[in-house]
Amino acid sequence: MNNDLFQQARAAYAAKDYANALQAFTQCLQDGSHPLAPGEMGLLYHQIGNCLVKLKDCNEAIHAYTQATADASYDACGAVNYNLGMAYAALHDYEDAVKHFEIAVSDAKYDTPYKAYSGMGNALLKLGKSAEAGVAFREAALDEGNPDPTKALLNLGVCFMALDRPADAVASYESTLQFGMQPDTKNKLYANLGQAYVACGQMQKAVNAFEQSIADKTYYLSDSASVDYQRAIAAVAQGTSEITQVIPAVAAADMSGLDVAADGAPMYTDEGAYAYGQQDPYYYADAYGEQAYSGTEAGDHFFNASDEELEKWSKGLAKQDRKRRNVGLKVLVAIVLVVLVAFGAAVFLYTQGWGYPTQDTVVKELFADPDAAASTVFAKEVGTDKAKTMVEPIVADANPSINGVDKSMSDSTVYVTAKTAEGGDVQYKVSLVRDMIGWKVSNVELYFPSQN
Repeated sequence: MNNDLFQQARAAYAAKDYANALQAFTQCLQDGSHPLAPGEMGLLYHQIGNCLVKLKDCNEAIHAYTQATADASYDACGAVNYNLGMAYAALHDYEDAVKHFEIAVSDAKYDTPYKAYSGMGNALLKLGKSAEAGVAFREAALDEGNPDPTKALLNLGVCFMALDRPADAVASYESTLQFGMQPDTKNKLYANLGQAYVACGQMQKAVNAFEQSIADKTYYLSDSASVDYQRAIAAVAQGTSEITQVIPAVAAADMSGLDVAADGAPMYTDEGAYAYGQQDPYYYADAYGEQAYSGTEAGDHFFNASDEELEKWSKGLAKQDRKRRNVGLKVLVAIVLVVLVAFGAAVFLYTQGWGYPTQDTVVKELFADPDAAASTVFAKEVGTDKAKTMVEPIVADANPSINGVDKSMSDSTVYVTAKTAEGGDVQYKVSLVRDMIGWKVSNVELYFPSQN
């Protein structure tokens, strides 16, 4: 690769001269006098995609990122697929966005999975899949590499409200209060907390939360929040500040979350802008600004805190309320919540084509010893004789290359390359069908990319 030209492109990108950076990266890609080393094609397409995003051309960015993923030698699968997910989300294609976020978090070398989980949660919210979105936001909050889980916790509360579980939403919102955050984010938090209190029938707490949200006169309640605020004020005035029966909301709560741009405009980080150990990437300004901790070090938050520390962090009515709660009931609710979340996650992964053993494992077992595998990895409907016929053209390879996997809930396709003893490559298309929670082979055929 022409390193001088590459450095010029990097400098232009750092100076936010994205048009010239794009031109230089493209010239670097097309420079025949400087052959590309393994992985450099993927690196260049990655940078080209980043430039196109900055130039607000998400369609072409998707094309460039896809080219980057085609370079098997480029070691940034997670970062590229995160960018693909955000580009699809900017185009309101949330189904494809979720698929690429899933690929990103499955990459063990991707060091910021909380970003992909947050993006996945936002996309799932847009698709109306509140339970699955809650699972994603929870993973983002629990990621030890997440320097600030505030928004993940806030959006988890949004998911609980969408699932008509206001008590859990209150717990999530109250847990977020321990963190420092920008005023506009805190105002929205208190407004959401006020609505959750109303749904729980805790009217005095609701009034306090709503008044906190508008105290600095920079935040305006949404229509639904305004209705709930007036209901809470009326209830308190009538002497019914605590209502034991949960009151259904008369207007839809704000379920947009905190990271979802209303117009779909890209507002995300372009992962790997200086990949290959260069320097930190540039980031788009976050929708709610950077949020710094207030007296709390990274990793020192409620997920690994003791009860004593939780009490120190708690404030005012939240602290008193926690002391009054029945501990046994709280433990039971927590267990039920964990079971429900785990079940929801399992169902979600099953519908997305995940299973055990995985498609890759089954295919590698087939190619490691085709003759022996003929009786173990094929689906029952294939039959012994047909299975033996299918394995005859297979080149045994203990470590075949998996070129790609197309997944769905009931069937999958794996594209694989096996090396012959002479050093040649033979490509195959392996079809699989669901077998309980795992996979079985239904067909094997030679695959010729030039004809497909």
